[in-house]
Amino acid sequence: MSKKSFKEELKEWKNAIIWSLLVFLFIVKPFVVSGYKIPSGSMEDTMLIGDYLMVDKFTYGGEVPLVNIRVPGFRDPRPGDIVVFWSPEGPKPSFWDQLFFWKKSKNLRLVKRCVAEGGQTVEVRDKQLYVDGKRLDEPYVKHIDARVYPGEYIPRDNFGPVTVPEGYYFMMGDNRDDSHDSRFFGPVSRKKVIGTPLLIYFSMEENRRDIRFERILKFF
Repeated sequence: MSKKSFKEELKEWKNAIIWSLLVFLFIVKPFVVSGYKIPSGSMEDTMLIGDYLMVDKFTYGGEVPLVNIRVPGFRDPRPGDIVVFWSPEGPKPSFWDQLFFWKKSKNLRLVKRCVAEGGQTVEVRDKQLYVDGKRLDEPYVKHIDARVYPGEYIPRDNFGPVTVPEGYYFMMGDNRDDSHDSRFFGPVSRKKVIGTPLLIYFSMEENRRDIRFERILKFF
């Protein structure tokens, strides 16, 4: 058996690297996992500014870049799930946004909690959330402002009732007094859903540059 030349071995290595990159960029990243950094305090104390998330895009089904075909997942988002999605207020994500999540992208990604799905009625009365007329027990919710504003002034503390359209989800931040969510921009289409957080793989308190070791590898 003849020994391969250096050129042949180099070509094989090059082909292996190219195929590995293609598999990662077009299969693993679009359909399985991706990274996301928490930029604001809207999900405190469930998630903190400086948490780096690994996002599972397989459960809800990933989208094939460019052709906009969604591969079926195991299930749709459910009330109580934490969901990463494209902002309804931004432009439609481009091919490169979907594939790489460019840092300078105009397509903003958000992470909120799904509180209601299509067909359900949502209402907020004096900061308390009601779904289909029943007050929800939400131990993860945080309030940082004792003031209660009327709905005609701002929809933060008093909102609705509104019925969520089929194929849409009502998203709210756990830090209810400091979250720009469906109370302001409306329900989120299923087409905008990216995935659900799997774990925190790194966390840093950005003002002091301190690593939060206790939050690393925290699963949801």
